[in-house]
Amino acid sequence: MTEDEYHTLSARIGRLHLKQRLGIERDYEARVFGQGLNFFHIENWYSVHSLMRTAMQVTGLYGRGKRNALDIRIRHHEVTLPGSAPELNGFTILQLSDVHLDMNGSITKAIIKQLQKVTYDLCVITGDFRGQTYGPFDRVLDAVAEMQPHLHGPVYAVLGNHDSIEMVPGLESIGLRLLLNENVCCDVKGCKLYLAGIDDPHYYCVDNIDKAAQDIPPDEVSILLSHSPETYKRASYSDFNLMLSGHTHGGQICLPGGYPLMTNARCPKRFCAGAWKYHDLIGYTSVGTGSSIIDVRFNCPPEMTLHHLRSA
Repeated sequence: MTEDEYHTLSARIGRLHLKQRLGIERDYEARVFGQGLNFFHIENWYSVHSLMRTAMQVTGLYGRGKRNALDIRIRHHEVTLPGSAPELNGFTILQLSDVHLDMNGSITKAIIKQLQKVTYDLCVITGDFRGQTYGPFDRVLDAVAEMQPHLHGPVYAVLGNHDSIEMVPGLESIGLRLLLNENVCCDVKGCKLYLAGIDDPHYYCVDNIDKAAQDIPPDEVSILLSHSPETYKRASYSDFNLMLSGHTHGGQICLPGGYPLMTNARCPKRFCAGAWKYHDLIGYTSVGTGSSIIDVRFNCPPEMTLHHLRSA
């Protein structure tokens, strides 16, 4: 990040937020134990990743798992928002999540192929652009630049636990708008729709829902982007109508029937994949568009999700 980029971002999100995020990244980004909401972080234990990959190659499962990881499904989620304006009826949001564009050389092309099949009004990306958790990220920015021309309408995103805040200037120069404890007001046929996003709540713990929700009128429809569903309680008590998340990958490697062996999130399993509800908050947790740790999936196909808003 250049000095000019640092000062621009500091003026926008606050000097302390930027300083905290950069400091935590330097101190903890590669830690396997401690830090964040979970004590153990397998995504940072790179030697174990190699062992898992080798074990799958020996058992003959690796090739099948890689094919599964590129078989991206298009999911549809109908969202009825009580009290919403009729103008929002039929408004469609495309959600990508956990794309991890540096995990597999074919994932970007697989995403582009599916993007050509869908229509929508607005796109959101709920974090984890990269598979690595630290180090250079030029390869990821190149992949986003390849994908971006195939994304239509405004594209908003949040950072995940694999992402560095130093990626923000590069991502925004490509045409994405990162929401770092911020919100924007979208005009939908003269009706207001507020979209808020928080910084990573799982590993870096620099999320601030109060700041993200600042100045959103309580009677307007509002949507929260949170990389992890672990913020579901605070989102519910902050008057958001809809929360879109990812992070869990739905387990990525599941038993037959889709039962996850691990979800890497400190919340009940019902919040870790698909549609859910908590009090008045409607939620959806994507099982992810890419793959993490190793580029395979079993009994948990990747997805891109179309959220169709309906007025009650």
